[in-house]
Amino acid sequence: MDKDAAIARIEALDIWQGAPEIAPISGGRTNLNFKVTDAAGAHVVRLGEDIGHHHVLRFNELAAARAAHAAGLSPALRHAEKGLTVIEFIEARTLQESDIRDRKTLGRVVEILHKCHISLPRHLRGPALIFWVFHVLRDYAATLEEAASPYAPMLGEFRALAEELEAAAGPFDIVFGHNDLVAANILDDGERLWLIDWDYAGFNTPLFDLGGLASNNGLSAADERYMLELYFGRPADDALFHRYFAMKTASILREAMWSMVSEATSSLDVDYAAYTAENLDRFRAVLSDYRNL
Repeated sequence: MDKDAAIARIEALDIWQGAPEIAPISGGRTNLNFKVTDAAGAHVVRLGEDIGHHHVLRFNELAAARAAHAAGLSPALRHAEKGLTVIEFIEARTLQESDIRDRKTLGRVVEILHKCHISLPRHLRGPALIFWVFHVLRDYAATLEEAASPYAPMLGEFRALAEELEAAAGPFDIVFGHNDLVAANILDDGERLWLIDWDYAGFNTPLFDLGGLASNNGLSAADERYMLELYFGRPADDALFHRYFAMKTASILREAMWSMVSEATSSLDVDYAAYTAENLDRFRAVLSDYRNL
């Protein structure tokens, strides 16, 4: 759906009080997003269908978003219908990667992440998905082969690495993960943090969210140890750090392969090639560090 069609669909909704004012929100890599203001206040409207090749199923996103609000983690879901959700707008600042590298903010992020992992599933209703990064990596490799992707020569390496990392990252504890911890999915209203965008939510090991938080936001090794100590309430011994680093490596490989698949499949106006290049660079750096542990 293009922007004009999206705006027409938003205008046609019968939920508005008065004529809505509609403004695009930039930055989305999976959905079209708009800020909509009516007489009742401000809202965020997200438009997006299921995306099978990215393992995004909207019934799961909606269930996670409702549970996240009930757990005090996320804004309220005001309206939902096929391919469209309306969410309470929060006056807040979107975090930047540099914010998360600040230890005070990192501590706040770890606190809300732990709450997500433990408290959110108490409010979850209906069927729930598991997000298993190693399955995602294997499925992405098959998708890229089918699409005759220019990245196909890399896939043998990626498949072998996925097998290696899966063996190295266990044993696994299971929590309910957000699974997309880029800085843009964390808001700060000046008093508290909010988690948003539950497209990839599902049961997972906590090490995936922690690894994604680190790899997506450029944490130093010292900050990673600090993050793990905060989360687990004890110093990170070498065994835990090695398991964590295997999952961190898988997390950044998944981000790079996500972008490769998006290059081949998405119609959104996003420079996926640049995002792939950025994340391949990050992946190579993380993999080198993992090999040198």
